[in-house]
Amino acid sequence: MRSPIKAVLFPALWFWLGAYAGLGASELPVLILANRDDPESLTLARFYAEKRGLPQEDIVALPMPLTEEITWEQFVVTVWNPLLKLGIERGWFFAARKGTQDAVGRDRIVSSGHRLRALAICRGVPLRIAHDPARYDPKTNPLTTNPSMQTTEAAVDSELALIACEDAPIAAFVPNPLFGLDAPLALQLEQILPVGRLDGPTLADAKGLVEQALVAERDGLAGRAYVDIGGPHRQGDAWLEACVPELQGLGFEVEVDRAPATLAEGVRFDAPALYFGWYAGSLNGPFADPDFRFPPGAVALHIFSFSASTLRSPNQGWCGPFIAKGVAATFGNVGEPYLEFTHQPPLLLRALARGEPLGRAALYSINALSWKGVVLGDPLYRPFAVSAEAQWTCRKSLPAGTELYARLRRMRQLSAAGRNDEALALGTAGLAQNPGLPLALSLAALRRTAGDTTGARSALQPFTHLKRVRRADRPLVLEAARGLHSAGDARGAVECLRRLLDDTTLPRELRLSSLVAGVEFARAAREMELAGRWSLEHATLTAPPPAPATKP
Repeated sequence: MRSPIKAVLFPALWFWLGAYAGLGASELPVLILANRDDPESLTLARFYAEKRGLPQEDIVALPMPLTEEITWEQFVVTVWNPLLKLGIERGWFFAARKGTQDAVGRDRIVSSGHRLRALAICRGVPLRIAHDPARYDPKTNPLTTNPSMQTTEAAVDSELALIACEDAPIAAFVPNPLFGLDAPLALQLEQILPVGRLDGPTLADAKGLVEQALVAERDGLAGRAYVDIGGPHRQGDAWLEACVPELQGLGFEVEVDRAPATLAEGVRFDAPALYFGWYAGSLNGPFADPDFRFPPGAVALHIFSFSASTLRSPNQGWCGPFIAKGVAATFGNVGEPYLEFTHQPPLLLRALARGEPLGRAALYSINALSWKGVVLGDPLYRPFAVSAEAQWTCRKSLPAGTELYARLRRMRQLSAAGRNDEALALGTAGLAQNPGLPLALSLAALRRTAGDTTGARSALQPFTHLKRVRRADRPLVLEAARGLHSAGDARGAVECLRRLLDDTTLPRELRLSSLVAGVEFARAAREMELAGRWSLEHATLTAPPPAPATKP
């Protein structure tokens, strides 16, 4: 299929090309788009410019509708044409207007691209463009022979990625020339604009996208990785399976769930710095815990067709709730995109891991523009700006929680390199200096692998003395109980579960799992009365409801 994007140079542009040829990527302008009629949008734009050290002149505030959804006429009149005109005047776009308009009403241009680092769209700028039957023209795009492509509905952000291009159709989508391209040429990069949206249920949530990104760029990304496979389509599962070795190669502890359902409430889910999963309509499982928060800089992607149909709700869909829970970057769709035309997790992860900023990494991972995809987060954010080695070198300046997970990552890297003795020494020293339940579990697993059952049991002993179990730590206690039982300490395992099951607010699934394990461990510890009590409780919880009474 031919791309609708052309690369046409003309003499009037050579001055601009020469003027900016010597600029490095980090020196190029960042266009910050805000809604002039929304005070919070203007506040956010100024906040972002200040935090990123960008000139206030990079802010473009246009009067726009205050709704998330707009018509094509509103989009063209209030966003596209004014932004295009201003961008050409400021030399941001290597283009000239022809003085005519296309069938949609967009100003026609002759263009060879842009000289922008990225476009940051602020909360208050409309999110999606509604389908317009009057502007739908199947002749503009051969893709419309497929009935699922016969629409002009699109994300505002996905359209604006093409603003420096000529004559892009609005029916169906436009193939992304940067998709999967490992070494694009400068002229190719100048065709498509990297876009990231700073948005969310509240202004504070939108600011959090910036603040959390900056923390991670300073301290390095720290936490664990989680991959939730087992969705409705083989292709999506294959993408998620491909993420697992990528994450392991980065040194993160990786938890993989291949059950058909999404992650259950009560599973281990501490410090999810990286999450890739699917497929449910709205936030659920461990994410729904009122106390749940992502660690600084977290990147999360949940594949679902309408995950970003609104960003104003902390409960509806996935993107808005993720942002409300403190994520730094997430991805979604404003309408039905069809799986093949969404952001592909392994490509996204690969680009981020090699140091690409969020906006560029997102373009590497999606093959359709002028379509439904949206990127939530600072387009300049680089989750891996600090390498694992640099993070570990500066560990003394890290917050305690960040240092703990940085230590776990270093231990995993040492173990993967065959340096198990060093990994064990590092974990032992860390447990003495900065005790933490995740560290105790990892150290016990390392010792168990090395054949040191006594050492594994010793590492898990702190779990048997907990006075109170925090909500986030409850799944770790169950894991510790299993570890103690495997190491021959049935009584220690029972003590862990006794404290856990005393909690009447324990989620149902975690309670049932704990009861099943508890019965086995209590019998091994010869505490038969306790085993009987826990067995009865499990039977009561799983008994079918009584049949309704029938009339005589």
